[in-house]
Amino acid sequence: MEALDNLVKIRRLKAEPPDAREFEGMLRAGDTKLRDASIDGLSEDSQFSLAYGAAHALSLAALRWHGYRSESRYLVFQCLQHTLGLPNAKWRVLDKCHSARNLAEYEGHMDVNPQLLRELIAISRELQVLVKDLPPIKG
Repeated sequence: MEALDNLVKIRRLKAEPPDAREFEGMLRAGDTKLRDASIDGLSEDSQFSLAYGAAHALSLAALRWHGYRSESRYLVFQCLQHTLGLPNAKWRVLDKCHSARNLAEYEGHMDVNPQLLRELIAISRELQVLVKDLPPIKG
């Protein structure tokens, strides 16, 4: 993955061999958060937080599957075009969600847009399928 290797060269990503147990844990976390995001009666804020957490866990699992690690949530989403072939328009939706999450976490402002929440859940489900379709990690 030339693009990801270039990010290693400029120290935005770290190359690190994939770990099957770590990958499975991230996948389980994504599955659980995505399932919980659909619980009836949850506020939109809670649904958003859970779906966002699922998207991040699944995106990070894909990055780790390829043998890379990042400390940047934004970069984990941006790499989806290389790790899972996700179209740019979809990871940009996740970037919008990242900005909304930061407003909520750091400034106490959470105003969930229902359309953005629906898109987040749909993209998270798509990520779930794509990550589960990755072959097993050898080793």
